[in-house]
Amino acid sequence: MPAVTDSSLPVVIVGAGLAGLTVALHLAETQPVIVLAKRRFEEAATAWAQGGIVGVLGSDDSIDSHVKDTQDAGAGLVDERTAEFIARHSAEAVEWLVKCGVPFSPDPQGPLGLHLTREGGHAVRRIAHAADATGKAIHDVLLAEVRRHPNIVLREKWMAVDLITNRHLKRQGEGVRDQEPRCHGVYALDIENQRVETLAASAVVLATGGVGKVYRYTSNPDTSTGDGIAMAWRAGCRVANMEFIQFHPTCLYHPQERSFLITEALRGEGALLKLPDGTRFMPMHDERAELAPRDIVARAIDFEMKKHGLDHVWLDATHLGEAFLKEHFPTIYARCLSLGIDIAKQPIPVVPAAHYTCGGMVTDLHGRTDLPGLYAVGETTYTGLHGANRLASNSLLECVVLGRTCADDIQAQIPESIPKLPGWDESQVSDADEEVVISHNWDELRLLMWNYVGIVRTTRRLERALHRIKLLRSEIDDYYAAFRVTRDLLELRNLVDCAELIVRSALSRQESRGLHFSRDYPRTLPVSFPTILCKKAKKKDAWLP
Repeated sequence: MPAVTDSSLPVVIVGAGLAGLTVALHLAETQPVIVLAKRRFEEAATAWAQGGIVGVLGSDDSIDSHVKDTQDAGAGLVDERTAEFIARHSAEAVEWLVKCGVPFSPDPQGPLGLHLTREGGHAVRRIAHAADATGKAIHDVLLAEVRRHPNIVLREKWMAVDLITNRHLKRQGEGVRDQEPRCHGVYALDIENQRVETLAASAVVLATGGVGKVYRYTSNPDTSTGDGIAMAWRAGCRVANMEFIQFHPTCLYHPQERSFLITEALRGEGALLKLPDGTRFMPMHDERAELAPRDIVARAIDFEMKKHGLDHVWLDATHLGEAFLKEHFPTIYARCLSLGIDIAKQPIPVVPAAHYTCGGMVTDLHGRTDLPGLYAVGETTYTGLHGANRLASNSLLECVVLGRTCADDIQAQIPESIPKLPGWDESQVSDADEEVVISHNWDELRLLMWNYVGIVRTTRRLERALHRIKLLRSEIDDYYAAFRVTRDLLELRNLVDCAELIVRSALSRQESRGLHFSRDYPRTLPVSFPTILCKKAKKKDAWLP
């Protein structure tokens, strides 16, 4: 059987946010890289991040302090080894970004000449930021670096369909199916030309972000459809802690801007949450008030909205002054002003929205998954860092630190020969004739997840959600088997997989902890463990908790 040596093959990175670009830049000095982005490169979730990146830099800070804050936010489920490793490399991560040219907000008196801000759950100021558009500043710089690199090929509007593993190999040689399971590449859809290409790879890195679009209201971009988690699950990888979906407390409530985030740093600088009559309510829910961890603030807002029959609450920053707001939060100030809201003179209407996926495919500190040849970095993963709730600004840090270790591990691998991979088979399908099915199922899935699997949950709601998800899955699978793939169909297929993972994880956790709150199990158990799901062999719909 014809074979090639994987040293001659590229590393295929699926996703072009901070995680994917970090891996690409570290790898490209030694081997060819292909980066796939299913929309424009500028549309990655990283560019939407406002707050900043953690760096243990100040004389009043320490690795132990950062680890403790991470553990406190994670509500007893943070892996201490992971938290310590990432905290220990945080200063190095920020220094690397500074060296790349990221224009962080300066402070001549600050460490590395940087201004550090503070966000909810942090004991001290340790957040390096670029005003209130840190993610965009970082992403713009790294994307420019990647575009200049001769060893990196960028493919815009390309989407991974599925991972190529041993089950895809044709029986062309003795013992092929008995070999150790491995990822050999990806099937990728060229969206504009509507063709699927077989991409063989020395390694595949999934950096596809979270699953925010499974909910009706989210702060995430349209790219956040859980593609990596779903593909890894179908390939046999374990998935963990999917019940812990972080709802950001303060998303702008406005008919023209359903996904615009009001950064937590605004509360860190003194903005206050209020009811319509001007009453502050956070001190009644937590002694840390507006600086409590996100899960507490989101539940408090949800409680007050339901108690008073409100569509939103108010975030009041008027007392901070126009000059301060323009200097430190220019993006928020300008966006709100364009919508008729002068945040220096009036409070901002806000609601909670799905924001971050704390679970994902299980990886180690080198990005290795359960499947050799397959790596993952960033929000699409479960490393143990975020536990039951992510501490603010730890996400960008995780991408940079583990993006580097992932690249190092790939470079250290000994090249192997891999078999010739089968092409994508479209011989049994036709063009779709009723695409309304996709849009209808998409809307129904997101609405039922919002209503039944949201901030506050019950066992009955979860069971109803699971029943309907199974029916949707059957319809989607039939559609997938009959028609040629499109981006919308692939995203819907991935979302329904992730929805089921979220619901099954939530049903298996019989307590309330962190981001998972159940009215049927309101108490927090003295001891708890991560929720890890895996498939039983040879049974398509069998699960193991």
